[in-house]
Amino acid sequence: MTPTTIQLVGAALFAVALIHTFSTKFFERLAHSQPRHAGLWHLLGEVEIVFGFWAMVLMLFMFGIEGKASATHYLDTRNFTEPMFVFAIMVIAGTRPILQFAGTVVRLAASAVPLPRGMAMYFMVLALVPLLGSFITEPAAMTLAALMLRDTLFSQTVSRRLMYATVGVLFVNISIGGTLTPFAAPPVLMVASAWNWDMTYMLTHFGWKAALAVGVNAATAALLFRKELGHMGQTGADGANGTDGATAGGGRVPASIIAVQLMFLVGVVVFAHHPAVFMGLFLFFMGFATAYSAHQDRLILKEALLVAFFLAGLVVLGGQQQWWLQPVLLAMDADAVYFGATALTAITDNAALTYLGSLVPGLSEPFKLALVAGAVTGGGLTVIANAPNPAGVAILRERFEDQTIHPLGLLMAALPPTVVAMLAFRML
Repeated sequence: MTPTTIQLVGAALFAVALIHTFSTKFFERLAHSQPRHAGLWHLLGEVEIVFGFWAMVLMLFMFGIEGKASATHYLDTRNFTEPMFVFAIMVIAGTRPILQFAGTVVRLAASAVPLPRGMAMYFMVLALVPLLGSFITEPAAMTLAALMLRDTLFSQTVSRRLMYATVGVLFVNISIGGTLTPFAAPPVLMVASAWNWDMTYMLTHFGWKAALAVGVNAATAALLFRKELGHMGQTGADGANGTDGATAGGGRVPASIIAVQLMFLVGVVVFAHHPAVFMGLFLFFMGFATAYSAHQDRLILKEALLVAFFLAGLVVLGGQQQWWLQPVLLAMDADAVYFGATALTAITDNAALTYLGSLVPGLSEPFKLALVAGAVTGGGLTVIANAPNPAGVAILRERFEDQTIHPLGLLMAALPPTVVAMLAFRML
C-alpha cells in the first residue's frame, strides 16, 4: 500500500506522541525553570494530554492539506464510544458507595486468606479486583483498584520500588484479568463477535490461564514487599475515609444508596456499546449523586475527562496507522504474531491491534489466539497499551514523585509480570 501524505503525517505525529509520553518529566522541569510559561509546560507534562494534543495537530494538517470536508468526514467516521464509556464508568465506579461496597468484598475475601492482613489486602486488590474486571469491565476494575491503592497502600510513604512494582502488576493483571468473558477486555471485545468467541471459549482458552497468572503476579509482589504492607490492614480499603484527600472523613453509606448506584454501574456496563443509552444513564446518575450529595465524595470528573481526552486522541491518531500496522501483523506466522503483538501493544492500543486482525478474512484459529493473547499480555507495558491504563495513571500519579508515573519506570516494573503472563498463555 502506498501511503498518502496525511497517512505519513499521521505516522510521524504518532511517533512524536510516543516520544512525548516518555518525556513528560522534561516538560515538568521546564515548568519549574521557566515560570513565565509554566502553565503551558505543565499542560504538556500531563500524560493524558499527549495524544489529544497531537491529534489536534493532525487535524490542523488535515484541514490544511485536504480541506474542511475531508477533515470533518474523518472525525465523523471515528468511533468515540470507548472514550465516552470510560468517562462514565470511571465517575460512577469512583464514588464512595461503590468503593465501600467493593472494599467490603475485598476485606471479606482477605479475611479468608491465611496471610497477615496487610498482605492479604494487597493480594486481593491486585488479584480479585482485576478478575472482577471480566464482569464489571476493565476500566471499572482499574478505577476501583487504583482508588483503593491510593487511599490505603499509598496513603503512607512507601518505597519507590514498591510503588512502581504495584502499578506494573496492576496494569498487567487488569489487562489479562478481563479475559474470562468476551465483553470486558477491549481487545477481546473487538473480535469476539466477528470470531464467535463466547463465554465458554474464553474460559477454556484464556480465562483459567489468565487467572493463574494474575494470582502468581499478585502473590509474588505481596511476598517480595511484605515488610511494607502492614498499614494496608489498618486503613480502610472501602473509601470510608474519603476517596479524595480533601473530603476525608466521609461516613458510611446506606445500603439503599449503594444498591441504586450499583444499578447505575450495571446499566452502564450492559449498554456499553450504546452511547446514547449509557450517557443517558450517566446523566440520571449525576442527578442522583447531586440529590444525595451527603453520601458522595468529590466526583472524579476531571480525572475521567482527561482519560477520555487521551483515548479520543488515540482514536484520532490511531486511525492513520492501519497502512503500516496491518501488513506488519500479517507478515507474521502464528508463533511470531504472539510476540509481535506483545511488543506492538506497547506502542499502540491493544484493541487497535485486534480490531485490525478482525478485518482480515481467513485467519487460522492459532493465529487468532496468538494475536489476542499477545495483545492482552503486553497491555501493562505502557500507558497507551490498554484503554484502562490512563485511568490508573490519572488516579495514582499524585502519590508519585513530581506527580508523574515515569513511563520507563512503568515499563521496567511491568516486565516481570508480563513474562509470567507470557509463560501462562504460551506454555499452558
